[in-house]
Amino acid sequence: MTGPAAAEPDGRARRRDGHTETVPDGHADGANARVFRLASVLLPYPDRELFDGLAELEDAVRGVPRGARTRLGRFLDWLRATPPLEAARHYVETFDLERRRSLYLSYFRHGDTRRRGAALIAYKAAYRAAGFSPPDDELPDYLPMLLEFAAVSPRGEALLRRRRADLEPLRRALAETGTPYADVVEAVCGRLPRLRRREAEAARAMADGPPFEEVGLEPFAPPEYLDPYPRGEARP
Repeated sequence: MTGPAAAEPDGRARRRDGHTETVPDGHADGANARVFRLASVLLPYPDRELFDGLAELEDAVRGVPRGARTRLGRFLDWLRATPPLEAARHYVETFDLERRRSLYLSYFRHGDTRRRGAALIAYKAAYRAAGFSPPDDELPDYLPMLLEFAAVSPRGEALLRRRRADLEPLRRALAETGTPYADVVEAVCGRLPRLRRREAEAARAMADGPPFEEVGLEPFAPPEYLDPYPRGEARP
């Protein structure tokens, strides 16, 4: 899986594989953009490149607002103190083995139902409208990708704000487990408006887990989400 983007001086998005892509409508690199950009780098699977870039990330965290700085700094402290294999195992246990902690946001609202297909199409349309070109090997509702979009485009931040209720079940589930990843998602939520009444009601309805529809469907979640030992993890 290709990693999310970091910042380039000219405002382009630089992915972990070294490629760059320009977002036509641009985005001022304000406080929100910096937090979203950092979260987009920290939430994917913790590979060697992430560990190699810890010093750079720690420097970047010093430039974000205090609340986010505290949370992201605490996460980076944990990452630096954790052996890579242990961090990878924790990531799989946190995100890949429990559907209530999925990083695919439309899954909370729609689960494996026909409606999720329409939601994924809507994400793709929003990306295309802003000139954003996500990779073909990832679903468009993947949270790190949406955060990358929000970091480089006003339309991306607007989309993230509209999806705030879909983010709430993940935020709550991570907080319940006490995982360090809760700090990353809390840092993002701290830069978004508080849930309105209707959004809070929708979030509560999603709290027990996504709906499921078996008849005539294949799951929308990607194979690595369904596989309990993804990304080269050793099998028992």
